[in-house]
Amino acid sequence: MLAIRLVSGPARPDSLVLPIRPEGPDGPAALVPTAAPPGDDVRTEAVALLPAARLTGVAGEVREHLRPGRTPARLWLLGVGAGEEHDWRVAGAALARAAKDETHITIALPDEAEDALRGLAEGLLLGSYRYRLTEAGGTPALAEVDVVVGDPEALAPTLDAARTTAEMTRLARDLTNTPSSTKNPEWFAAQVASAASGRAGLHLRVRGPEELAAEGFGGILAVGGGSASGPRLVELDWRPAGARTHVVLVGKGITFDTGGISIKPVPAMKLMRKDMAGAAAVVTATLGAAALGLPVRVTTLAPLAENMVSGSAFRPGDIVRHYGGLTSESTNSDAEGRLVLADAMAYAVRELKPDLLVDLATLTGANAVALGKRHAALYSENDDLAADLLAAITAAGERAWRMPLADDYVEYLGSEIADLHSSPALGAGSVVAALFLREFTGDLRDRWVHMDMSAPSWSDDVHGELVKGATGWGVRGLLRWLATLG
Repeated sequence: MLAIRLVSGPARPDSLVLPIRPEGPDGPAALVPTAAPPGDDVRTEAVALLPAARLTGVAGEVREHLRPGRTPARLWLLGVGAGEEHDWRVAGAALARAAKDETHITIALPDEAEDALRGLAEGLLLGSYRYRLTEAGGTPALAEVDVVVGDPEALAPTLDAARTTAEMTRLARDLTNTPSSTKNPEWFAAQVASAASGRAGLHLRVRGPEELAAEGFGGILAVGGGSASGPRLVELDWRPAGARTHVVLVGKGITFDTGGISIKPVPAMKLMRKDMAGAAAVVTATLGAAALGLPVRVTTLAPLAENMVSGSAFRPGDIVRHYGGLTSESTNSDAEGRLVLADAMAYAVRELKPDLLVDLATLTGANAVALGKRHAALYSENDDLAADLLAAITAAGERAWRMPLADDYVEYLGSEIADLHSSPALGAGSVVAALFLREFTGDLRDRWVHMDMSAPSWSDDVHGELVKGATGWGVRGLLRWLATLG
């Protein structure tokens, strides 16, 4: 990652970045007052450049101006829009890309810099993210960023929070981007063990196939039964002293999804290495809670399986007995995510008895049909809980939209031979999947949130702090929300 340092004045001013903002609907952009104002000559030159370059100051606008033989040798003008945290995040990502050939840059921030710093730092660190398995091609040269603020010591905790959030989001992206030729349930569990090692207050348990069978995790075993790589259940627990609230996070962890016997067409299968993005998000959010020392107990459950085609794969029409005894009829083996989530959620309710239960899953294609590529679908019967999570997600720069848990569709879950039908094909796909999961929430029904985040887990283009590939959606929003529960 980029090294970001807080300073009280430019120490290496070869490349200086000055923020600009819109000033009126028709006028040119204006310089944003900063804690350490530039020299008069630089300021005069920058002010003259704004109308000449037709700069608007919109967030993410970047313009480089060369000044041979002078200091600074390069002057960058960076649009920060209205100056909200989101604007600075977009600006930081744009700057990381535009200045990738620099080795070091210095950027001046305003006096009231907490939101600006958090957004800028996250944007720089997320916008500069790359995932490659080859050494071919050039790599960005930018390695160091000095941020000029009025009081570096006072803002150090803000930078630490931004850095941890970005680090965990990048880790979630790495896990999701990893090809499934490497990534199977055992590998994923080993990555969690490595990341959690040495972090005080974290406790890890990994159940393998024999333990899952002995304890009755029939959904996880069914979905993972067709693969040579056996399923796992990762249980990662952050237990800070004095925590008054216990949250369980559950994340779908299908390390590759062929669709099983109900096999997917090739176009729908080629990106199914991302079908564990929910598990990646909840695991790294828990690691982040530990790194930040958040005073809330967080237990993450990541049911991991590879949904493959073989003689031992579960079949359409099979009856699955879930943890706790409920049975479900599955007539579509490509509706597998809800089966592993149901086991983990039932275990959480019966054995962990948390105060709040939240699950994240790349669950349905209907998520993208309803809300497009950048919004998750959020389901909950608790208005306050839903509002709090949505506020945290928005503040963190992610997007979600609350959807209805309409009882009109509960009848779709009826089965003649089991307690539930897990894969009815009668419409309202994302809603029905949520209603199925609700059956496993027990006493936590009114303290549960489900987020179908299939669409925003992956980006097909560069947009703001997102790059092509895995987005790490959910990590930032969860950390922002967990920080409010102490």
